[in-house]
Amino acid sequence: MKVLVIGANGQVGKHVVDKLNYYNHEPVAMVRKEDQVPYFEERNVQTVIGDLEKDFSHVYNGVDAVIFAAGSGPNTGSDKTIMIDQEGAIKSMELAEEKGVSRFVLLSSMAADRPEMGPEELKHYLYAKGRADEHLRNTSLQYTIVRPGGLTNEQGTGNVQAEEHLNEGTIPREDVGNVLAFILTNDNVIGKSFDLLSGDTDVKELFA
Repeated sequence: MKVLVIGANGQVGKHVVDKLNYYNHEPVAMVRKEDQVPYFEERNVQTVIGDLEKDFSHVYNGVDAVIFAAGSGPNTGSDKTIMIDQEGAIKSMELAEEKGVSRFVLLSSMAADRPEMGPEELKHYLYAKGRADEHLRNTSLQYTIVRPGGLTNEQGTGNVQAEEHLNEGTIPREDVGNVLAFILTNDNVIGKSFDLLSGDTDVKELFA
């Protein structure tokens, strides 16, 4: 399966690209800048230049699925969060429908469906993520929404826990990338949304 990874140059996005290769998919890394291309070329990964704040409809040519792993980052204001995490995600869904790309996996955030429970300084981020999630549920796309807890840079273990709602916790970015890539061709998780943390269950067993 040829998979467009939006946000491929991000910390989770790079893991997604690696794991797609591991599962014998063909990743297409969408990046914003030319200087981000060599990282992927060195790994024999196809790249496309696209900007979520502009017209990026061309990046969908020839792809079979989309993994949206983009984010505005922790050091931006609420305006950029809305522009990327909410409106950029929504536009990517609309383009997928227009282009006939039916499978869509969205990287969200724990508490995006319960933003009132999040810390005050993150509420604008959680509301933006939540609105994007809700929009996806109302599309015709075969979607899966993954809401991880706090992200760490520890080495992944391959073991996670996934439920509709989980308590606070953390998970390595590598494990998130692994889940996003693995569930792509798993029909059991189409139309599902779930929180994701480190756990004791192998990904392949959890979604069997």
